[in-house]
Amino acid sequence: MSRRTRPPRSSRWVEGNAFELLENGEEFFPRVFAAIEAAQRDVWLETFILFDDKVGRELHAVLLATARRGVAVHVLVDGFGSPDLPERYIGALVEAGVEFRTFDPGRSLFGQRLNVLRRMHRKIVVVDGTLGFIGGINYSADHLADFGPEAKQDYAVQVRGPIVAQMHRFVQTAMETDCGRGAPQPPAFVSLSPQGSAGALFVTRDNHSHRSDIERHYRIALRAARQRVVIANAYFFPGYRFIREMRRAARRGVDVRLILQGQPDMPIVRTAASMLYEHLLRAGVRIYEYRDRPLHGKVALVDDSWSTVGSSNLDPLSLALNLEANVVIRDRDFNAHLHQRLALLMQESCRRVEMPRAPRWVRLRLLRSYVIFHLMRWFPTWARWLPKHEPVIAVAEAAAPRTDGAERTPPHAAA
Repeated sequence: MSRRTRPPRSSRWVEGNAFELLENGEEFFPRVFAAIEAAQRDVWLETFILFDDKVGRELHAVLLATARRGVAVHVLVDGFGSPDLPERYIGALVEAGVEFRTFDPGRSLFGQRLNVLRRMHRKIVVVDGTLGFIGGINYSADHLADFGPEAKQDYAVQVRGPIVAQMHRFVQTAMETDCGRGAPQPPAFVSLSPQGSAGALFVTRDNHSHRSDIERHYRIALRAARQRVVIANAYFFPGYRFIREMRRAARRGVDVRLILQGQPDMPIVRTAASMLYEHLLRAGVRIYEYRDRPLHGKVALVDDSWSTVGSSNLDPLSLALNLEANVVIRDRDFNAHLHQRLALLMQESCRRVEMPRAPRWVRLRLLRSYVIFHLMRWFPTWARWLPKHEPVIAVAEAAAPRTDGAERTPPHAAA
């Protein structure tokens, strides 16, 4: 993404917003699909994962119907997260008028995808510039409970109010970047009327001048914490400064609680997080492992008014490589509701992690934690040395008509 076309966004508090917590696909999908169906002007949708399953097909039908009645529909998926969408799926959308884009499609070698680093991991929807959704939920059936034991526990928010104007402006510019149409002028900023009493920040991370914005807001909140901190995050392996702020908060008497995966979708996730357990437990941090199914949430709250919901995990990929977006919320009612939901999760579906009692190998464990802890301190610096390139956004083009009576060629992506 070139520097001159980076999507605009502000880190100033914006007042007058209304937020509603949406838990899992059962609450999220009906709300998003209904909003798209009701769209009058435009729909902007970004997602890391879009699958051709029952959820993806329902979204497909809604997008088709909305585009066919003249609404401008724009979709951006990630090339690594959504690699196997059939040509017929994309082709039907494009023929209906949907602007369908893929972030960094990449190539594979012997069936292995090579475009692993610096993914577009955001999950944002903006409808008519006045209604927004942001969180961690992708468009796939594994976000529904009937998927079975591997169904994910996750969160998003519905947003109304002036902060939606920032989200709208951001996705408009983000989707036009590097798609072969030159450097777009940022859309004009639209002022929206207040819809509630919540203050908000729309915070993103990129690989240019906003490398650590999301982590920075977490650390600011941890430093300011006086009563409680609850962090529920699927992939937890943050760097030195983040861990240090958690430990300091716990040692000054703040009730710091961490909800992590106990039934992870990838075993290495629990292994990595557990390397930090003893280091955190000794400082007084309470750790809970969610046991019902894989945890995919990325939410947190501090004291009685600060909360955040978004796409960013607290691991090296999200904090130092991927493109992410969170909303930070300053509202007592939202904070209380999120706390109620997380407290119920800890009470009914989590196992509290206790300090190991056996002294055997304790020095070895402490040494391992110390080494890992300080290696991660420098990860953001190392990340800049990893292979990098300027990702492109490929735009799917309509199939060209044939003049010889044969079938039309399938749609293809053009940079």
